[in-house]
Amino acid sequence: MKTLNYYLLLAGLGFGITTRAQTGFSGHLKTEYVPFSNYVRPADSVKTGSTSDFKRIQLGFNLPLSFKVDTTGRPKMWTITTEGSYAKMTNRNYEETLFPTKMLNAQIGLVNMRPLGKTWSILTMASVGIFTDTEEINKDDILAQGGILFIKHFNPRTAFGFGPVVTNTFGVPMVLPGIYFNWVTRGKYQLRVNFPEGITFGMQMTPSVRLNTVVELSGMTAERNIDNRSFLLGYQQIIAGLRPEVKLGRSLSLQLTGGTTLARSFSTTSRKLKDFFKFKDEADPRFTTTFYGSVGLKWDFSKK
Repeated sequence: MKTLNYYLLLAGLGFGITTRAQTGFSGHLKTEYVPFSNYVRPADSVKTGSTSDFKRIQLGFNLPLSFKVDTTGRPKMWTITTEGSYAKMTNRNYEETLFPTKMLNAQIGLVNMRPLGKTWSILTMASVGIFTDTEEINKDDILAQGGILFIKHFNPRTAFGFGPVVTNTFGVPMVLPGIYFNWVTRGKYQLRVNFPEGITFGMQMTPSVRLNTVVELSGMTAERNIDNRSFLLGYQQIIAGLRPEVKLGRSLSLQLTGGTTLARSFSTTSRKLKDFFKFKDEADPRFTTTFYGSVGLKWDFSKK
């Protein structure tokens, strides 16, 4: 789960960026709700009577600073991008405090993308943010990362990227691999596969209504102080459901999602370098499957 948590952190900013050119201000606002479900004890995989819910609001936007298109139609751009998430959890009938009641993630970064030859692009990013359980905000809650991805465009529908990323997520600065993959089909039915975000399959019902089925991976990160030691708490969830999308105008759309949580868990990792490579003796704490719902707005004022 250490690696999964790391990729979810990168997905929030820069390396989750679409390779489609965005010439104008764009962003999203989303609220999510996961009702109470039972805590599964990791020591013996027993479903307990303890329950937790999850409520989250997310806001993010991209602001292009400069934008040009080369002769092959690929973008050369500088973009400021931000992402913020605030979550609340209610934990019932626990004998001890296992999970936080609040989490806050807020980061800002600078992203540059430019062509590199006829079929390659290079994406460079740097970001810094606060990742906290809000109990105490200090320097340990500040996480930074920066890196370079070399993206191969096999065709207009398929891209794969890789490169080094420097991050202090696990304490001391470390160089870790960054990976990006995006594949989209054409036609009446469209399939999109993106790592590390998820899979979408759908069709255009009318000019203003699209119906998608989605499988999405998301999470949050919070630094916690336990016995005067810094730990990184990662929340991960995988959801599946139906998502109708309605265009409310040329640049604004409404997304409604209803489905289920396929997986929902927490992981706690020491931020000491020697502990990063250790395997855990037991599974991460998790929760039983339950309903998932969200409402979201997306806007994109790029030139059409």
